[in-house]
Amino acid sequence: MEMKAPLVRLEPWSEGDLGLLRAANAPELMEHLGGPETEDQLLVRHHRYVALSADRTGKGRMFRIVLLPDAVPVGNTGFWETTWQGQDVYETGWAVLGDFQGRGLAVAATKAVVERARAERGHRYLMAYPSVGNGASNAVCRKAGFELLGEGEFEYPAGRPMRCNEWRLDLEAT
Repeated sequence: MEMKAPLVRLEPWSEGDLGLLRAANAPELMEHLGGPETEDQLLVRHHRYVALSADRTGKGRMFRIVLLPDAVPVGNTGFWETTWQGQDVYETGWAVLGDFQGRGLAVAATKAVVERARAERGHRYLMAYPSVGNGASNAVCRKAGFELLGEGEFEYPAGRPMRCNEWRLDLEAT
């Protein structure tokens, strides 16, 4: 029997999404990212997401992930400019609330964000850097069509190095 992919919609991140960001700040969801953020850190990130969502210069976008057909906000995803090995690229990341994990929502949302990044035509590659210990996020990369390049050091949050897998997706490939 073939599994049907879940239906998700990406909606631009807005001022009203702070509660969703707080919900995604749970210890079990932040385990591989240095632990939960303080309220001040969350507010800074939320304002960065709002600004990025409103950006029209191709620097990236942030979205809330909405599960259809009931339009339930279940997480966030997006893409933003960064530098990888001296080259300008997009980076992506995601979070799906615990009650909604294990349903393929992160994969569906990541595939949708790939199409959004591809449509920007800003950079050739979309990168993801999940911790080597984060099996679920590494599986999302694999299932969404990213190529594993190897392991590397990544700093997240700032000042906290972690061992990550470097995944790359060619946005110019068909």
